[in-house]
Amino acid sequence: MGEDEVRAVLFDMGGVLVRLDSLENVLGPSTLGPDEIWEAWILSDAVQRFERGQCSVEDFGATIIAEMQLLGTAEEFVERFVRFPQGLYPGAEDVVAAARAQVTTAVLSNTSALHWEHQQDADIVRAMCDRAYLSYELGLAKPDREIFDHAVADLGVTPGEVLFIDDNRINVDGARAAGLRAELAKGPGQAAEALRRHGLDVP
Repeated sequence: MGEDEVRAVLFDMGGVLVRLDSLENVLGPSTLGPDEIWEAWILSDAVQRFERGQCSVEDFGATIIAEMQLLGTAEEFVERFVRFPQGLYPGAEDVVAAARAQVTTAVLSNTSALHWEHQQDADIVRAMCDRAYLSYELGLAKPDREIFDHAVADLGVTPGEVLFIDDNRINVDGARAAGLRAELAKGPGQAAEALRRHGLDVP
């Protein structure tokens, strides 16, 4: 890791700060198992295009139905997808506030304008961190190196001075490949443990 102190923390949003409905519920019936579903979702061309702001939610719904061979209509999928974020985890604000008192904090999320602007607790989520690196605004997405390089450059620090916290292994691996410190954490409790492991004073 090197001896650099952490100067910035990047928090994934869904699964770390914000509760998500299960992907199985959002997608509906599928032949894939839970882990396979997440990998298929993260690497999906349709998801990547939508989260980069390259297509409408309607086009996304139609494409994902075909790509993942889901049952039901695109309209039914979109209705479930809108409800994917379920509000902040209890304690998430406190964990981020404790980190923010010591270092620069940011959200780094594969997300859409639909969820960033209109999810439950949207106003609180948008105000929690100093900065936000959002896939749909940048045209970049995890786990690709470019989004991590962009965040590091914008923060004006070295990659080894950045701690990235995400609930999906493929994104953690992507961050580490870009030279960041990165930890797998599901929910704010595990996020707090990760922060403490990297020298931050978090209750």
